[in-house]
Amino acid sequence: MIRLLKLEYLKNLNYNPFRIFAGLYFVVLTLLLFIGLVDFELAGLKVNLKEQGMYDFPGVWNFTTYIVGLLKIFLGCIIVFSICQEFSNRMFKQNLIDGLSREEFIISKLLTIFVFTGVSTLFVFVIGFFLGKTYSASQDSDLIFKEIYFIGNYFLKLFTFFTFLMFLSILLRKSIFVFLAFFMVWFGEGILAGVEKFTMMKNFDPKDKTTIAIDKTYITDFLPLESMSQLIPNPLIRTKMAEMFGMQFKFEYPWESFVACLIWSTVFVTGSFWILKKKDW
Repeated sequence: MIRLLKLEYLKNLNYNPFRIFAGLYFVVLTLLLFIGLVDFELAGLKVNLKEQGMYDFPGVWNFTTYIVGLLKIFLGCIIVFSICQEFSNRMFKQNLIDGLSREEFIISKLLTIFVFTGVSTLFVFVIGFFLGKTYSASQDSDLIFKEIYFIGNYFLKLFTFFTFLMFLSILLRKSIFVFLAFFMVWFGEGILAGVEKFTMMKNFDPKDKTTIAIDKTYITDFLPLESMSQLIPNPLIRTKMAEMFGMQFKFEYPWESFVACLIWSTVFVTGSFWILKKKDW
C-alpha cells in the first residue's frame, strides 16, 4: 500500500494540473468559507451571512460542507487528468510491463481518492470548527457537535463523486470525453427529476391523502449525482431571512441517499476494475 501511495505521489508531484488545481481548490475554498464576513446587497437589501446565523452551531457544519461541496470539481479535475494521462501517455501499459497489476492500479487510484477526500474533509472540519468557535452566537457544548454528521456526509459525497469520475476516466480515457459525459449525466438527471416532480405535482390533490405528497422521496433521488446532493441540503433555508419569509428548515437524515451513495461507489469501483480486465490496453 505504501509503495502504491509513493508511486501515485511521484506521478502527481511532477504533473502541472495537479499543482494548479490543488492550489486553486484550497485558495478558493478558504475564500468561500469566509464569505459570510463580507456584506453584499441582495434585492436592494444589505445581507451579511454571519449575521444571518450561518456560522452558528450547529448550522455551521451544514454551511461549510455545502459550500465546499460546490468546489469538488477542482479535485475531480485532478482525478480525471491523472487517470487519463495514464492512457494517453501509455503509462498504464508500461506499468503493467513493469509488474503493476490491474488490481494494484485500481487500488492506487482508490488510495489517491481516499487521501484527497480525507484531506479535504479534515480541512473542512478544522475551518468549520474555527468559524463556529469564533463567530457562533451560542457555544453550548450540546450544539457544537449536534450536526457533525454533515462532515461524514461530505466525506461520502466526495468519495462517491471521485469514484464516479474514476469510472468515466477509465471507460472513456480522454478528459474531454469524461467531462462531456459528466455534464450529460448531470443534465439528464436534471431533466428526469424535473419531469418526475412536474408529474407528481400535476397529480397531487391536497384533499386526497392517498395521492403522493410533493415533499416525498422521488425515484430520481436515487440516481448517482442526485443521491450525492441529497446528503447535504442547501443551508440558505435556515437563515434568519428565510425564517422571516415563513420558511422552516426541516431535515431528516437521508438514509436512503446514504445507502444509495454506498451502492453507487461500489458499482463505480467494480465497474472500473471490470473494464480494465476486459480491455487489452
